[in-house]
Amino acid sequence: MSEAQPLFVGGEWVAPDGGHYPVTDPATEETVGWAPEASPEQARAACAAAREAFGAWSRTRPQERAAVLSRAAGIIRDRLVPYAELARAETGATTGTARAMQVGVAAARFRRYATVEPAEWPVAPQINEAGPMGGAGVMGALAVRQPVGVVTCVTSYNNPWANPAGKIAPALAMGNTVVVKPAPQDPLSVYRMAEALADAGVPPGVVNVVSGRDVSVGEAVVASDDVDMVSFTGSTAVGRRIAEVCGRDMKRQLMELGGKGAALVFDDADLASAVAGIGTTFSFYSGQICTAPTRVLAQRGVHERLVERLGAYARRLTVGDPRAADTVVGPVISAAHRDRVESYVELGRKEGAVVVAGGERPSPERGFYVAPTLLAGCANDMRVAREEIFGPVVVVIPFDDEDEGVALANDSDYGLIDYVWSGDVARAFRVARRLRAGGVGINTVARNMEAPFGGFKKSGVGRDVGVYALHAYSEVQSLVWPG
Repeated sequence: MSEAQPLFVGGEWVAPDGGHYPVTDPATEETVGWAPEASPEQARAACAAAREAFGAWSRTRPQERAAVLSRAAGIIRDRLVPYAELARAETGATTGTARAMQVGVAAARFRRYATVEPAEWPVAPQINEAGPMGGAGVMGALAVRQPVGVVTCVTSYNNPWANPAGKIAPALAMGNTVVVKPAPQDPLSVYRMAEALADAGVPPGVVNVVSGRDVSVGEAVVASDDVDMVSFTGSTAVGRRIAEVCGRDMKRQLMELGGKGAALVFDDADLASAVAGIGTTFSFYSGQICTAPTRVLAQRGVHERLVERLGAYARRLTVGDPRAADTVVGPVISAAHRDRVESYVELGRKEGAVVVAGGERPSPERGFYVAPTLLAGCANDMRVAREEIFGPVVVVIPFDDEDEGVALANDSDYGLIDYVWSGDVARAFRVARRLRAGGVGINTVARNMEAPFGGFKKSGVGRDVGVYALHAYSEVQSLVWPG
């Protein structure tokens, strides 16, 4: 039996009150390790430890905090291979993805926030003709960024390295302390991140990690009176419940929620580029990513060719053991989620969609695999076109002209990232400006990791990434004086 993982609270490795539960490798269905089941009392103790540590950490010089983050980045890079192997086993990601996009991105994020950013800036002087005390005068002002306080970070299962690092690193850089509640499916990697931070010199209580399958653990770290902010990545349904709790106490929120990204492909698009970009839905995390272009809107003149090429692309992808060098599509996270994704494919059939590729369970006898699936003949009012499936499933919907394409794209509860493919760059930018989404990829699915990230509508609240994450994890304070 693998070693049982303790909690990390107040700088100590603590035995969990609720015992341990198995973490399952979605590729082999074998036990990877044993994750701790915290009690609500232990979750609240983690929040109290973060509150106690906040004062000293927030007063630490920014350069000292940056040095800790830099050391953490170095430690994570040095342990890339074992950390990536654990991430691969917990998530089912391919070896290349686990190394580059999970652990590698986490190290890069700690390194990025080890760069000290300006925390104050002057405000233009204002001439007051008559202030509340009477008389005229010139008022000077300075805007200062202050840490929010204790931040609860509730992280997603699809990337237990990059997602937590994207919350923890900027929060610590700004002088906050954190309590991390990782997803129950793959929490072991987050404890390795806490280990790296402790080895880098993070003081006790600055970083705390508590896990558990019971919802009471998450509820405790969200509702605690010691918590000032909640940063959440996950479903819109859970985000709503967290927002309700935060609203009662006016807690700061950062919400990265669901997505159903529209990809508008115009008649003049580079089809090879569009197919390769849309095809990442099938392979990248096996479609378990909110930014995926899962809802393809194809102009009539290119619709048939695009469906044909996307179907051929999907059928060529190798599904199987993520440890194998030629594997492109690994498993989804669990048997329950596989059943959910497959139920959507069957629902699509019932709604009248045509299964162009996929639709049947792949051949591996063990593991939670879903074949890359393309559904054509869809309409925008079908559930498979409106609801987030979170798997390697793409739907295709035809449209006639630009206005109809934009209207279909915007007819969604979600608005995280949309995409436009067109050979007319001016039109692509014009269409992008009309889309109700937090981000738009123009002839690409690649992201600029300094650009603000977040959603419109039910895809979230707030923006992070790059300098915007520093804004998200800080409050602005105004200092005003007579000039």
